Amino acid sequence: MEAFRMSSFLGLTIVLQLHRGIRMNKAKIVRPEGSQPAHALWFDRKKYVTINFVVQKPKDVQVDIQPDKMILCCKNDTDDVFYNELHFYDKVQIHDSRERVHERTINILLRKMKPDVAWPRLQKDPARPCWISVDFDNWRDWEHEEDEGKAEYDQYMDMIQEMASGNKGAVPDMGDLSDSD
Repeated sequence: MEAFRMSSFLGLTIVLQLHRGIRMNKAKIVRPEGSQPAHALWFDRKKYVTINFVVQKPKDVQVDIQPDKMILCCKNDTDDVFYNELHFYDKVQIHDSRERVHERTINILLRKMKPDVAWPRLQKDPARPCWISVDFDNWRDWEHEEDEGKAEYDQYMDMIQEMASGNKGAVPDMGDLSDSD
């Protein structure tokens, strides 16, 4: 770790610490004896991958997000111990990823290192553990969204063009309509 001192015009000293990608003051999470994996639901977006770990009233939550893997360790309201270790399909940006603890879930938001690249699976290993499921309620096939929207727009424009150039008959006479409504 390096430290630099900079003086400002007010006479205050500012100390900047560069840690070169090392997560400071982060204790290593060790798999507890008798732990079990928490059920995880995940879905993919253009820039992020979201994982929701289902744990009732989580407490003592520890999350370590690294570029190629993450570790989660926590307890639930009955003191059951949960431990999950995931080796990601692709790398993530650790400083733009975060976790949030809710009443029934632990939400992990991972910023992809390569946005606009779909993850066909959550883990690097093609064999899927039984505790990982796809969250189909939140899943979207975002890879083809723009193409489908453009196709609908093109179809609509073709229909308008056809109606305008097709000359479907004479323009109706509206002179007999009265203004007394």
